[in-house]
Amino acid sequence: MTGVEISKKIIAEVSKVIVGKDEVIRQVMTAILANGNILIEDIPGVGKTTLAVAFSKAMCLQYNRVQFTPDVMPSDVTGFSMYNKQTNEFEYKQGAIMCNMFLADEINRTSSKTQSALLEAMEEHKVTVDGETREITAPFTVIATQNPVGSVGTHMLPESQMDRFLFKLSMGYPSIENEINMLKSKHATVPMDSIQPVITAEILCKMQQEVETIFVHDSIYEYIATIVAYTRQMDDVELGISPRGSVAITNAAKATAYMAGRDYVIPDDVKSIIYPVARHRIVLSTKAKMNRVTVDDVIENVLSHIVVEKK
Repeated sequence: MTGVEISKKIIAEVSKVIVGKDEVIRQVMTAILANGNILIEDIPGVGKTTLAVAFSKAMCLQYNRVQFTPDVMPSDVTGFSMYNKQTNEFEYKQGAIMCNMFLADEINRTSSKTQSALLEAMEEHKVTVDGETREITAPFTVIATQNPVGSVGTHMLPESQMDRFLFKLSMGYPSIENEINMLKSKHATVPMDSIQPVITAEILCKMQQEVETIFVHDSIYEYIATIVAYTRQMDDVELGISPRGSVAITNAAKATAYMAGRDYVIPDDVKSIIYPVARHRIVLSTKAKMNRVTVDDVIENVLSHIVVEKK
């Protein structure tokens, strides 16, 4: 099967349990192919955890979940060293992060110290415990969730950590028709049991490597760089897209082209992923917030003013 066919089959399998959210599923697939991390910000009960489990089953990935609470320690995530009396040595005990897909459930409910334990893993796919660095087996993706409603007992993620997420997504409520279908399916069977594995972790690694080889023309690079630069000089923006953000746009556009069956990026690939890539990287000015300007308004303004220079 080609990369396009595999991607469609995985999306079809996940759609068995996540009904009516085809665009969100497609975006998560795009982020995984781009070797990126995903932040899903939404209210409880819309299927954020189910989405992560469904993808792990469809791709035969080792999956670990941590429900973040104030008492979760960094060692719970990265692992720790324990003294072995028999060998008279310290032995490393793996943390939950040592897997292919790690779900950080309600990441804003834990302390900043524990949140920071994810930084190295998200950026470099490594963990350092007691001065020794260990590789996390590829492929590796972090899917984090947070509830935007209710700030009591929460710790907002700093911009530096938000920047390490390729996409920020929101699932939203299902339509009435989709909710009825979901209720009916719950009575008949367990939808998660119907998911069939499509690929292995090894094949996913190969697909991610193929995404990296997608061709990007100089005009597309210039288009991305111009978009990023424009966000840094707007009056409504206090903090524009970072250089890491421009890399994220490029990688996500490559994955989009790959899923479309092309070996090159076009401007529409950039436009299709700019919102989930940029939403959490742009910080609005106080004046913009007072005028009820949204980040999506800013992105729309940027896209309307910038065109690709044909060469």
